[in-house]
Amino acid sequence: MNANKELIHKLKQDILLWQGFKPHAAGKAEYVGLGEIEQAFPGGVFPKRAIHEFIAILPEDSAASDGFIAGLLAILMQDGAACVWVSTSRRLFPASLSMFNVEPERIIFIDVKTEKDVLWITEEALKCEGLAAVVAEVNNLSLIESRRLQLAVEESGVTGFILRKDASKAASTVATARWRISPLPSENEGGMPGLGFPRWQVDLLKVRNGNPGSWVMEWAGESFEEVKKVAERLGWSEREDRQIG
Repeated sequence: MNANKELIHKLKQDILLWQGFKPHAAGKAEYVGLGEIEQAFPGGVFPKRAIHEFIAILPEDSAASDGFIAGLLAILMQDGAACVWVSTSRRLFPASLSMFNVEPERIIFIDVKTEKDVLWITEEALKCEGLAAVVAEVNNLSLIESRRLQLAVEESGVTGFILRKDASKAASTVATARWRISPLPSENEGGMPGLGFPRWQVDLLKVRNGNPGSWVMEWAGESFEEVKKVAERLGWSEREDRQIG
């Protein structure tokens, strides 16, 4: 019986490895600063050797996804590696990345005419081990196309972010995680004038071998922070916390 349990455990670990979840030694996990969200993934670690799919149908959702991904890039690019961003209709203003501690000059923007070109460039870029991540904007992604991208990241260790803009053509993919990032009103600190930090409703719709969930997150200038923790830091009342959460 014990031998069977050990065999099943070994098979589960092998499956996780094949799906892009690289095991970490105790105390050496590389976190990306997402707090409780990271606990939704197997082992409590954000999977880097994987494809992350973002559903962004409305322009405001696309902009919110851009900001959330930029916050992740700030962590993934800390070692000096570059990133490739490919699209047929990019709206991202490169200089805005500096708000998320990302140096725009380290992003290689590739603007092409067809989605076929986007997918080909994305697959080839994901094979480049020197890159930190690849971001691709597409209308749809098929099962076969997603499988090719996943195979590429498993070999190179590069993280792939796919922004899908047409969920009406929803298809099954092998993406490790499917996200939906929606904008929320910002909150000024201490009555200061102007806009507060970017804030989002973060829905993890699917996570392979993990636990989907929803959170309200804010980019607090240097890192992600859950809104409940923002309230604690600023000393807001429990009632105010419920109103913004």
